[in-house]
Amino acid sequence: MTTSPTGPAGTASDNARYDERDHERFALVPAAYLFLRREGQVLLQLRQGTGYRDGYWACAAAGHVEEGESAVDAAVREAREELGVTVAPQDVQPLTVLHRGEPGGPAVEQRVDFMFEATRWSGTPAIQEPEKAADLAWFPFVALPTPLVPHEAAVLRAVHDAGRHGTPMPRLLTFGF
Repeated sequence: MTTSPTGPAGTASDNARYDERDHERFALVPAAYLFLRREGQVLLQLRQGTGYRDGYWACAAAGHVEEGESAVDAAVREAREELGVTVAPQDVQPLTVLHRGEPGGPAVEQRVDFMFEATRWSGTPAIQEPEKAADLAWFPFVALPTPLVPHEAAVLRAVHDAGRHGTPMPRLLTFGF
């Protein structure tokens, strides 16, 4: 461990080099999405009561990465909390990373979404938070429902195109810039 004039690197005293305004200038919100897939289909939920894109179909297991949690751990947790299924961390496979923003929006609208998929899990997916999800259904990639959360639709189109045309899934996608 190296030391700085204010104490060991990596400690709270090391944060003295940051100005409080740095947090106002730019904030990045990480989220983990876990698409459950089977035989050309994806499991989606119909959002309700969340205040964000209610009435839209969306990834059935997704949410913000919590402090001290990895993106993979967040995906596993969200699958358990939202669907009642258990996904082993080694079964969480990366799809892509999506950097998205809301043009003209506040700094908090800068997002990094870690997109994963799983084709193995234990348990039967079911709505666990009925106040946040009105429906849960499997959809073929060739007949996705509308409306679909736009940034998630972009990812699902890329998944479909990669599977259909044999092109690789992009490692990084951007949306909203």
